[in-house]
Amino acid sequence: MRSFRFSLFAVLLSVLCLAGCGEKEEGMGRYGMLADSTPEYSAVTFLKSVYEDDNLDVAISLSSDRLARILTNYHSNRNVQRHLLNLKYDSVVITPQSGNSVGRSEFSEKATVTVFLSGMYDNDKIEDLRSLELIKEDGMWKVSQIHPDHFM
Repeated sequence: MRSFRFSLFAVLLSVLCLAGCGEKEEGMGRYGMLADSTPEYSAVTFLKSVYEDDNLDVAISLSSDRLARILTNYHSNRNVQRHLLNLKYDSVVITPQSGNSVGRSEFSEKATVTVFLSGMYDNDKIEDLRSLELIKEDGMWKVSQIHPDHFM
């Protein structure tokens, strides 16, 4: 009986140790804890797709019908950066501004998310703000418009 308990303990301990060895997924937001049902998550994912992915598929899936048609017409990420966002980066860090976001977004149909972009382009550090208007379609937050920051 004692050897059975010992072998059971050894098996459970090895399973526990091996379960902790998995790859950790990179989270969104400042501390990697942004919930995927929030408008901030959709806004950051949209911009990460524009700046870091090879194509615009994720950005188009997170866009309203009108914005998806506009993104499709630009054909590439660089064209969207240059013409639609008017902001090009070689590498970028995208952080949603969470000030004054009191309340629950699960019952709202529209949201405006301000995003801070900081990165490098041609060895110059560029920092800027963009405001993204999002609408809720079929339970998902989708980007409908992108506005530059008027105060910078």
